[in-house]
Amino acid sequence: MPASARPARTAGGDSVPALDSGRDFVFTVADFARIRDMIYQRAGIALAEHKREMVYSRLARRMRALGLMRFSDYLDRLEAERDSGEWEAFTNALTTNLTSFFREAHHFPLLAEFARSRARPLSIWCCASSTGEEPYSIAMTLLDALGPRAQASVLATDVDTQVLARGAAGTYAAEQGGKLPPEYLRRFFLRGTGANAGKIKVRPEVAALVSFAQLNLLAPQWPAQGPYDAIFCRNVMIYFDKTTQRRILERFAPLLKPGGLLFAGHSENFTYVTQQFHLRGQTVYELARAEERAP
Repeated sequence: MPASARPARTAGGDSVPALDSGRDFVFTVADFARIRDMIYQRAGIALAEHKREMVYSRLARRMRALGLMRFSDYLDRLEAERDSGEWEAFTNALTTNLTSFFREAHHFPLLAEFARSRARPLSIWCCASSTGEEPYSIAMTLLDALGPRAQASVLATDVDTQVLARGAAGTYAAEQGGKLPPEYLRRFFLRGTGANAGKIKVRPEVAALVSFAQLNLLAPQWPAQGPYDAIFCRNVMIYFDKTTQRRILERFAPLLKPGGLLFAGHSENFTYVTQQFHLRGQTVYELARAEERAP
């Protein structure tokens, strides 16, 4: 019997059919339930039922690399090696990293105006930096608003170590900068030549404002200390349940300076999650005064 057609066994010995026949690896309903629980406990990500195919395709790469045929064996290995590097690979595989330069463009003029009104130095935390386009967009906005000697810093964090490495390198395919204003391409990027033709790289003055670090928003301690003038947490909370959202937002509040801003994603609404923040504009929240916050 081919591996993909064998029934899997639950802890009690009952057979559980694989979700689909004809797969390279045995992947059962019980396996998917375990994965959902494990990634929720590890990174707070709430995987919906319709994510089965995505989970299979992404973790199948790890299965091939490790020479395993059953998802249950892979998950058993993870649970037996709680501190192994494979947990990092597991988390990286299930993290979505859709991003682009100046995504949700309406935020950046507001950021520029806000930056000009604040005391220096400015400190901003981008807590889901992915491959770097977002924190570099923040840095370019600050340089444009405050001048080439901008007294500002951007902390860029993500749970995925692979995308952090790409962000720190600051090199992108030229087409990724296709929607940038020509003036920004000229001022803030170097164009590759020779072996690097077709690539662009952020200029040193942009990179100097940004530092990258690994951070799990569910970790009991964060390397992000604050206080920050603004926090960018965009298109992250949609992967968390309401309880996790509330807990994270409550941890953000003491890390913001008075009047600090929280930038959210276009499909995220925190109004009914916490009283720590007031809606200021389109998906932009302002830290509420201490007397306005819930105890």
